[in-house]
Amino acid sequence: MPFLSSSFPNLFSSLVLGPLILTNRIVSTGHDTSMAQNGTVTDAMIAYHTARARGGVGLIVTQAIGVHETARYTNHVLMGTDEHAVAGFRRLAEAVHSEGVPLIGQLFHPGREMTESLDGSAPVAYAPSVAPSERFHVIPRSMPLSLIEEILASYGSTAARLEQAGLDGVEIAASHGYLPAQFLSPQINRRGDAYGGSLENRMRFLKEAIAAVRTATGPGFAVGLRISSDERLDEGLGQAGALPAILSVQDDLDYVSLVEGSSAANGAAIHIVPPMYYDSGYTAASAAAIKQAVSLPVLVTGRINQPQEAEALIAAGSADLCGMTRAMICDPKMPSKAREGRLDDIRACIACNQACIGHFHLGHPISCIQYPESGREQLYGTLTPAARPKKVMVVGGGPGGMKAAAVAAARGHKATLFEAQAQLGGQARLAQLLPHRSEFGGIVTNLSRELELAGVEVRTKTRVDRQVVSAEAPDAIILATGSRPLTPLAFEDDGEGQVVEACQILRNEANVGSSVVVADWTCNWVGMGIAELLAEKGCHVRLAVNGVFAGQALQSYVRDANIGRLHALGVEVITYARLFGRDAESVYLQHTVNGEAIVIEGVDTLVLSLGREPETALADDLASFPGELLSVGDCVMARTCEEAVLEGLRAAWTL
Repeated sequence: MPFLSSSFPNLFSSLVLGPLILTNRIVSTGHDTSMAQNGTVTDAMIAYHTARARGGVGLIVTQAIGVHETARYTNHVLMGTDEHAVAGFRRLAEAVHSEGVPLIGQLFHPGREMTESLDGSAPVAYAPSVAPSERFHVIPRSMPLSLIEEILASYGSTAARLEQAGLDGVEIAASHGYLPAQFLSPQINRRGDAYGGSLENRMRFLKEAIAAVRTATGPGFAVGLRISSDERLDEGLGQAGALPAILSVQDDLDYVSLVEGSSAANGAAIHIVPPMYYDSGYTAASAAAIKQAVSLPVLVTGRINQPQEAEALIAAGSADLCGMTRAMICDPKMPSKAREGRLDDIRACIACNQACIGHFHLGHPISCIQYPESGREQLYGTLTPAARPKKVMVVGGGPGGMKAAAVAAARGHKATLFEAQAQLGGQARLAQLLPHRSEFGGIVTNLSRELELAGVEVRTKTRVDRQVVSAEAPDAIILATGSRPLTPLAFEDDGEGQVVEACQILRNEANVGSSVVVADWTCNWVGMGIAELLAEKGCHVRLAVNGVFAGQALQSYVRDANIGRLHALGVEVITYARLFGRDAESVYLQHTVNGEAIVIEGVDTLVLSLGREPETALADDLASFPGELLSVGDCVMARTCEEAVLEGLRAAWTL
C-alpha cells in the first residue's frame, strides 16, 4: 500500500519522549487484560501486545504492575515484586521490540481501591488515612510510616526489575484515585506527619516515588506520570489539584498521561472507560488546559476512536499523543490502516464496553464483540486458509451471520450470505435506535465492510427454505436465523389492556399513552432504553426489573450512566419484580423473593422486554442435510451480539 501519512501529518510525526523516539503519536495505554497468571506475564498477554505492535502503534504501556504485596487488588493482577517476574517481562519486551515499538510498564498501587483477594476473603486495604471508598465499600486502615517507606522503596525496586527485563521505561499510576492520588487529596489524606497536611507534604509521596524510580534506573530509562486531570468527584482532585502536582514533579518526568475520573465513586468511575454516551475526545479540553501550563509532552485518553479525531486533537495543541486503546482492541491494525490511507477498512470501536472492560470486571481475558480475535490471538490471530475450499451458505444477515460469511470467505471458501430482510444487521439495527446508542449501528457498518473485503456474495430479500438449499447445493450451511420475542408462559391477560413488545416501540408501531410499565426480565439495555425513550417523550414510566437492580446484566459503567439518566427523568424502578398479569387498567407483579403482589394501577400500556427464543424452524427442517450444518448466535440460544459474532468466527474456522 502507498505511504499516505501526509493525511495525518501530526499523528504520524515522530516525537522525542525523554530517551525514546516514537515513530507516531498513537498509544496503547495501560489497561488490564486479565491475562496474567500467578502475577506473571503469559503467552496470551505477549500475543495480545505483539498484535498491536505489529499493527503500527507508536508506544505500548502495559497493564498495571503491582509494586508491593499490598497492591494485589484483583486475583489476576500483574506483579513486579520479585525476580521471578523478570523473565516474563523480558519475553514481552523482546516480542514488542521485534516490531519496532517501545514498551513502558505501569507502576501501580491501588491504596484503598481494593476489590478482592486471592482466596475470596476480604483483603486489607491501606490509604493515607481512614477514608472510606464509596464504590467498593472499603474502609481502609491508615498506613504506618514504615509501610509508606517500604512501598516507596518498592517503586524503585520494581522499576529496576523492569529495566533489567529490557523495558524502555515506567509510568507511575497516580490516576483514578489510586494511592499517589490519595496522598494528594486533602479529603483522603488527613495525616499529621510529613506526608500530610500542607500541599507540599501531600505531594511528598509522589515526589519520593519518582525519586526512587530515578535512583534505581539509568538515564536511558523513561519515566512518566498518569494522573486524572479531573477526578469528576465533588470532593475530588480537579485541575486545581492535578496541575500543582504535575508542575512540582515535571522536571523529573519525560511525559504526563492525562485521563479523567476516579475509582472511588460510581459516577466518577464511568470515566475510567467511558461508554458511547460520551462524545469522542471529550477529555481534550481539560488536557489542553494542563498542556498550556506544563513543559512536558502530554498524552490524552478518553474515547478517541478514529485517527481523524486524534489528528485534530494534536493539530489543535490539546495534546502531543493520543491514547487509543479500545480503538486497537477493536482493530489492532488501525494505525497501519490509517497510515496507508485505508480509512474505510478501519473497524471503529463503538464503546459498548461489553467484552473489553466488561470481561475484565468478570475476571475473563478482554476481547471485543466486533473482533473476537482480540484476546484470542493464539487461536485466531493468524488467518488459516481452508484445506479445501467449499461452497458455503450462511443464512441470516445479523452480526453472527455476517462474521461467519466474512471469515469463511477470507479463508478461501465461496461464501454466500442470505438475508430475508432488505437490510443486513438483524437486531443491531433496532439496538441503535435506543437512546444514546446510535453508535451501536457501527457494528453493521464494520461487518459490512468485512463482507466486501472478503468478497462475500450477499442476497437480501431472500428467504431460505429446503427448496432454496436444494437449488444452491452447498457443501456447508451456517445458520444464523436469530430469535423472536419470548411469549410469557405464565401471564394472565384479559385482553382489555394494551400489551406491546419492546421492538414495537422502537419501530413506532404503538401509541402507548401517558402511563407505561416496562416489564424487564432481561435486565439489559433494552428495558432501560425503552424506559428512557418513553420518559423523554413525557410518559410516566415504571421500570419493573426481574433482578436486584436495573441493568444487572450490563457492564457497570454502562449501567450506572443509564441509571443516572433514568433517575433524572423521574423513571420509577421496581426491583425483584416478576410479571404476573394485566387487565384493562392495572399491571400485576410478584415480588421474586417473598411472593407478595405488587399492583400498579392506571396503566395505559405494558411494554414487554422478557427476552427472546431461538428461531429453529429451518434448522429442524434441514436436520437431514448431508453436508456440514452449523448454527450460531440466537438460533442456538438467544444472547447478545458478542456470542453471535464469536460463534460466527468459530464456525467459519471449523470449515
